[in-house]
Amino acid sequence: MTDGPGPARDTALAVVATTREVLARPDLDEGLLTSWERSRLAGIRVPRRRDDVMAARLLVRLCVARYTGLPPAAADLAQLCPECGRHGHGRPYLRDRPGVGVSLSHADGLVAAAVGPDAIGIDVEPSTRRPGPLRVLRRLLPEAELAEATAHPDPGPALLRLWVRGEARLKAGHDAGLRLLEWTDGDRGAVAAVASTTRTAIFSV
Repeated sequence: MTDGPGPARDTALAVVATTREVLARPDLDEGLLTSWERSRLAGIRVPRRRDDVMAARLLVRLCVARYTGLPPAAADLAQLCPECGRHGHGRPYLRDRPGVGVSLSHADGLVAAAVGPDAIGIDVEPSTRRPGPLRVLRRLLPEAELAEATAHPDPGPALLRLWVRGEARLKAGHDAGLRLLEWTDGDRGAVAAVASTTRTAIFSV
């Protein structure tokens, strides 16, 4: 899906891009971020990581704009930690749209964002990344799926797909009734997954 009218409101939207692609868009700039987001960015000392974080936050605004039909500046993004109850970190949400779920992800020059009518989670990783070690994966992923993945002669790609699916489910906040969509973006060297309660449409920047 490319530029055009927004999707049906019962369809989630997701997008994967490179950090460079996002930061090159004239309609997406640091001025769209809130003061607390800019303060957080100021504390990141590694320029590439700062760019990744900023690009992910800008991309989720583009995703919300495609979903709502409003400009990116209209996305009032906030974060709340479900464990400590404090704002500024944890799961992102839209202050003025409690029924809409949002999610974002960034990793080594790649960014992803998703928005939908309910709980949603997205994760992206470079396709060359290999998660591990297995003792850590066993704490996060189903044993049966791990056993199947590690039975491959080269288990790395299968383990990576498991990892992004697990992260997407975790970000969505629950497992019940979630649909999983996983894909590989060969042009960007990315593996991504979305967990949502509805079907998901993919668009490009």
